[in-house]
Amino acid sequence: MRSTAMVALAAGLTLMLSACGETPGTRAVTGGLLGAGTGAAIGAATGGSAGTGALIGGGVGAAGGALTAPRRY
Repeated sequence: MRSTAMVALAAGLTLMLSACGETPGTRAVTGGLLGAGTGAAIGAATGGSAGTGALIGGGVGAAGGALTAPRRY
C-alpha cells in the first residue's frame, strides 16, 4: 500500500507541474483542477479523507499554476 501511495504522489506532483495554459488565470484553473483530482486520489489511497485531499491539492495546484505562468517578453 505504501508504494501505491508513493506512485500516486509522484503522479500528482507531475500533473501539478504540467498545468496547461498561457495566462496565469488559465494555468491556475487547470492546476487547481488537476491538483484537486490528484489530492482526492491520494487522500483516498492513503486512508484519509478524499475531500480534504481535494481541497489541499486544489489549492496547491492553483497556486503552482498561477505562479509558474510563462513570462511574456
